Amino acid sequence: MTQVSQRERAEAFRRRHREGGILVLPNAWDVVTARVIERAGFDAIATSSAGVAWALGYADGERISRGEMLAVVRRIASSVRVPVTADMEAGYGATPEAAAETARGVISAGAIGLNLEDGTNDGRLLDIHLHQDRIRAMREAGATAGVPLVINARTDAFEIGNWTPSERLTAAVRRGNAYRAAGADCLFVPHVSDAATIERLAREIEGPVNVIAGPPAPPIRELERLGVRRASLGPRVVQAALGLVRRAVTELRERGTYDTMGELLIPFGELQALLAPTP
Repeated sequence: MTQVSQRERAEAFRRRHREGGILVLPNAWDVVTARVIERAGFDAIATSSAGVAWALGYADGERISRGEMLAVVRRIASSVRVPVTADMEAGYGATPEAAAETARGVISAGAIGLNLEDGTNDGRLLDIHLHQDRIRAMREAGATAGVPLVINARTDAFEIGNWTPSERLTAAVRRGNAYRAAGADCLFVPHVSDAATIERLAREIEGPVNVIAGPPAPPIRELERLGVRRASLGPRVVQAALGLVRRAVTELRERGTYDTMGELLIPFGELQALLAPTP
């Protein structure tokens, strides 16, 4: 099999936002989840920053260091053949220089895209012009490295608690279009799940829109009909996996039975084969 370059993977991933149907990205948090997702037939994988953080004992929200996050991204990217895009939270530093360093780290780790959010842990949004500068710095870092990083610029406008729904929508559209003008390839608006709002975002933002799929969002085909180009699962898969663990061990403690595990166990040999070195 001809080896595909990192640049070619990035270019193909960017095209995937424009061509074909909706791009669906389950989010992995370690090598085995990435391999399971790849084996299921998905043509790209996103990482879950929450899943990686939780697996390493951190709360979500950039409590993990850039280096620790990139170490997991590297292991995932080197373990699969499909493109990997990394959730790099808020870039591990508010400055354009910090954003550029994060972009270089993502490229070095073997990924071809990243998320960059404008929210802060104290419930504010970064200045819109600063976030544009951060996007430009990432774009320049990718150009210098010869890897056209696919930048998924996220706005947390819908997390601002003292804004009305109309104010949140207006801010999300304004920021999405500003980030697109700065060079973002896709505009990520989490914390929305109602069809009417999603449809307006997809119509009024001048670029591919990414929302979080999974409960309570509409099904994938409905998201596609509403105009969404990219649907990632964010923390939903790891939340469901941990819910399964809780159900299984609660059943074990309370009843001493294995029904939950018995329904969903992947055979040991299948997992061993899944993680065997690829030729």
